[in-house]
Amino acid sequence: MTLRTPTSELLNDLLGDSPDKQVTLGWLVDRLGDRSFGLVLLLLALLGLLPGVSAVAGVLLMAPALQMVLARPGPVFPLRVASRRFETWRLVRVIRHVLPALRWLEQFIRPRWITPFEATKRVVGGIVLLLAGGLLVPVPLSNVPLALTIALIAFAYLEEDGILLCAALAGAIVLLAVAAAVAWETLSSTGWIPGFL
Repeated sequence: MTLRTPTSELLNDLLGDSPDKQVTLGWLVDRLGDRSFGLVLLLLALLGLLPGVSAVAGVLLMAPALQMVLARPGPVFPLRVASRRFETWRLVRVIRHVLPALRWLEQFIRPRWITPFEATKRVVGGIVLLLAGGLLVPVPLSNVPLALTIALIAFAYLEEDGILLCAALAGAIVLLAVAAAVAWETLSSTGWIPGFL
């Protein structure tokens, strides 16, 4: 049985290989190998924490999430999207800020309570697809809980920790239920749909 490389180590290696000025999504996917779905979700979720970038991250997250629902072997982006450039310093800054937290979490998170891979991939993809849609809503700071939840789901998926994954998915369902209730109340107050009462 081969030892699983920790996610923090993979991200640290990614920093060492990154070009000086700009990176593309295609470059990221090429370097992530068999854990590309989980790492793409994690990196895009971390980018989704940044103000002004969350809507773009939300749109980009929808592509791998949908492909996970369809049980594709790895994420594939259209050439126009895959070749889209963003500054390397943004990626480096996000990864450097998150590495200490990941290293700390990796002391407790490990492969356990293994779930069927294809079924897990589809469920994770479906939940992330819904959460990514929420990143498009232009409400200040609403991106933070959504992006953090996606990051936690991606990390649990990457580390094959079924217990953490179930907890993260349950948290996501609660978050989506709250968001749906707020949206319903907002629409009912405008008279577009009937209220609860």
